[in-house]
Amino acid sequence: MEDIGSAGRRARARECARAHRSYPDVYAATEPPVFADGHGLTVVEQPWWVDDEQRTFKLVVRTDEVPRYSTLEGQTSGEHVIMVTLPEGYDTSGNTRYPVQYHLHGHPDYPDSVTNKEMFEESTAGGVPLITVAPNGSGRGWYTNWVNPPDSLGPQNWETFHLDQVIPFIDANLHTIPSRDGRAISGHSMGGFGAMHYAETRPDLFAYVGSFSGGLDLLNQAQRVAVVATTQLPTSGMPTVPPDAIFGVPVWPLDTVWNEVSPAQHVESLRGMGVALYTGDGGNLLDNAPQAVIEKVVRDTNLVTRDHLVAAGIPHTFVDYGDGSEWAEGCTGKHAQAACLKADMKHFVGILMEELAHP
Repeated sequence: MEDIGSAGRRARARECARAHRSYPDVYAATEPPVFADGHGLTVVEQPWWVDDEQRTFKLVVRTDEVPRYSTLEGQTSGEHVIMVTLPEGYDTSGNTRYPVQYHLHGHPDYPDSVTNKEMFEESTAGGVPLITVAPNGSGRGWYTNWVNPPDSLGPQNWETFHLDQVIPFIDANLHTIPSRDGRAISGHSMGGFGAMHYAETRPDLFAYVGSFSGGLDLLNQAQRVAVVATTQLPTSGMPTVPPDAIFGVPVWPLDTVWNEVSPAQHVESLRGMGVALYTGDGGNLLDNAPQAVIEKVVRDTNLVTRDHLVAAGIPHTFVDYGDGSEWAEGCTGKHAQAACLKADMKHFVGILMEELAHP
């Protein structure tokens, strides 16, 4: 059988879906927006709807900033999927402009995961006028420009890809409010780190930042071990990479970059920006011990971040939902738990719609 590659398989799947899709007479099928190349991104595959609801679509781009990357199952190195959820009633030919939330996925995960799609659509159901964008961050990208990327992959400039390319690319192709007061960033787990790091690095871009169980303190030795572990685990993507590839050597006195990019200690640039942190405590350690322990470490890094925000006098929202029993049905305080993340997102979107410019 001919191997047509992941792009070919996706194209055939979409053609089959369209061929077998039937719409009632009162419902007209519409096409997703067409995207033009620009800002360093080349469109490999134009957007396609993920289902008949026609709210969420995916597209594929390439960039010289991350020409190849360690892939998870089903990914093609160098091809970056971006998933976008539009507000209900979004009109590609209309003039209404919407705020945008960029959401960064965790490790090891995909931007187009089922949980992400459900988070985005459920939190904006009922006409919430918000566009949500989830770019690829790789299983171990860590939302930074790598210090020592291996030659086999080439540059791993994830930060440049997202901040200097994806954001203006989205503004150029969708009806966005292309300014700070119409833009927010959030993320969970590894993506929570990324959201805070991006917000601190480029406060001119975002009016609000949200971290859902993000590992925010790179001075925490358990957090450092977790990051280094992602470089070595095949489940984080293949090929694996050297331990010092991302942030450099993690041991003093060679750990300068680790210290410089740690969000917990560099909150001053968030002054004037909305900040929201969400964390559980892991709940019952006998129930899914690995995810319970990870969330416990994450909570410690969030407490340090909160303390720095308090010391700096920076207003913020800090939600510590403990074992999750009073936060959301099905949330037991574990790390990367869908029920907890959905509750985080619903709460965060509620805040955004009170603070961001919108129709």
